[in-house]
Amino acid sequence: MFIKVNGIELFYEKSGRGNPIILLHGNGEDHKIFDVLTEQLSRNYTVYAIDSRDHGKSGRVKILDYQSMMEDTAAFIKELDIQNPVLYGFSDGGIIGLLLAIKYPDILSRLIISGANTQPDGIKTIYTALMKIVYFFTRSPKYKLMLTQPNISKNDLNKIEVPTFILAGSKDLVKDEHTRMIAANIKNSVLRILEGEGHASYVPHSKKLYDIISPFLTE
Repeated sequence: MFIKVNGIELFYEKSGRGNPIILLHGNGEDHKIFDVLTEQLSRNYTVYAIDSRDHGKSGRVKILDYQSMMEDTAAFIKELDIQNPVLYGFSDGGIIGLLLAIKYPDILSRLIISGANTQPDGIKTIYTALMKIVYFFTRSPKYKLMLTQPNISKNDLNKIEVPTFILAGSKDLVKDEHTRMIAANIKNSVLRILEGEGHASYVPHSKKLYDIISPFLTE
């Protein structure tokens, strides 16, 4: 399905019945990475899996920024009158989730993020170097986004009131100390570092993710 919000046409799939949960994918992906998770969640929840702007079937833009992507999500929730959804965001989706909870403290009931960073330097140096090489040759707005954004301060994180579940792999591309900093600055948060997992090893098309997040959904 398509919906026009915040000046952009977003594609999304809706499935299941029950309390609402929104799924946001990472950079360069689309909602299809959540095919397994959506099937599992839709037994008990209404699932909205969205393609972010310039991803999947959603509208194209020349410049990407996380604030616009966050406002897309806020407008999506308001336009469809989704009442206090849970939001799960992976990587870029997690960044969008943090920004949403900062600016709109009452819009979500819970927030789950995995593999998210609040500053470009939260990513390990080797991965940043690889991103710079790719950007040099491609000039891709998606890589420019990761190299220059987000810019979320500790004071911003302190504004988050919603219960937040923070995930990262022990082998994540996000620095371990950066993930721990995020958790330390969100008052009502729980942190879990997944031993042996990378940035994405437990997320796309994975049966692992549901068992990881479902206890937080039912608390």
